[in-house]
Amino acid sequence: MFPKIMNDNNFYTSAPSRPDGDSLHSQDELYRAGQQFVRRARMPRVAGVGGLYFPLAGVMVTQSLPGGWWMALLCWAFIWPHFAWQRAVRASEPKRAELANLKTDAILAGMWIAIIGVNVMPTAALVMMIGVNLMGAGGPKLCGMGLVLLLVTCLVTLQITGIAVVLTSTPLEGWLSIPFLVIYPMLFAWGSYKTANRLAAQKRRLKVMSTRDGMTGVYNRRYWEILLRNEYDNCRRHQLASTVLLIDLDHFKIINDTCGHDIGDEAIIALTHHLQMSLRGGDVIGRFGGDEFAVIMNGTSPESAAAAMSRVHARLATFRLTSAPHVTLHISVGVAPLTADMLHYREWLKAADMALYKAKNAGRNRTEIAA
Repeated sequence: MFPKIMNDNNFYTSAPSRPDGDSLHSQDELYRAGQQFVRRARMPRVAGVGGLYFPLAGVMVTQSLPGGWWMALLCWAFIWPHFAWQRAVRASEPKRAELANLKTDAILAGMWIAIIGVNVMPTAALVMMIGVNLMGAGGPKLCGMGLVLLLVTCLVTLQITGIAVVLTSTPLEGWLSIPFLVIYPMLFAWGSYKTANRLAAQKRRLKVMSTRDGMTGVYNRRYWEILLRNEYDNCRRHQLASTVLLIDLDHFKIINDTCGHDIGDEAIIALTHHLQMSLRGGDVIGRFGGDEFAVIMNGTSPESAAAAMSRVHARLATFRLTSAPHVTLHISVGVAPLTADMLHYREWLKAADMALYKAKNAGRNRTEIAA
């Protein structure tokens, strides 16, 4: 009735097998992950570099700089972010291209810090923006590398241009920098918040996918057996009563062969619905296979479990499938209470399995209780 591998404790305790590296990390998967990485980095760069135009311009208006520097500032603030986006998103390895963009950000930031003479307020804003972006994209390693590039570029630029270092900021330069210092971390945190919510939602979906049967929505076999093992341990520890049921849809193969698999799926979903309607909310329903279901009924005697199944039998006797009204659904059920002589949860499951075979051999469409 059920393969031994599903009842082998090693099945639950052993690490899951890993597919080959080529299939796990295919080029398509790496490319899609790189594209997502590039998209995450786009808006922080656009907002950060564009927002720093005003603090830098506030310093540059006090300096006697050639007009080319102003053109360079405009290009850096309003063209470079979009150029970097296009460069990375069109690359064959988007993530590598974006990491190169982030390092370029650090180099350009170091250059602009030198151009404004290391003016303290705009410099603090630049270093904060670069550090946050690098840390968010690649952690301490990338952040440390980027800050080293920034420092080296700043020193080299100061040496080449001969610009004097003026650490102090005027009130105007301070007021132009303060809004950026306040708003940018909040914008970055907002983006992180949205990412965290999206990841949490994906985690919830993955949990459902790993524990639920895709067609019926009840627990899948692997997770149901984990719950059965936990139920066994809890009942043995606290001397509680519990009953397991194995349910088989009679002549399911004939339904599939004569009416089609779509009708077979409809029958499986209908049986699930009737089980949910007839059983308690705390009863644990799982799908064992194509036409097999299993139920854990905590605190229930086998007689009460059989009575619950009689309600399911009665419901099915008058139920007709929408797409195949000539088909009548019947089930065979094996019921097994937990007894003191069962030394492993597999023995409990085996007892229910033997009761199910007894129901089938007695003519099907009936419920049998394990002796």
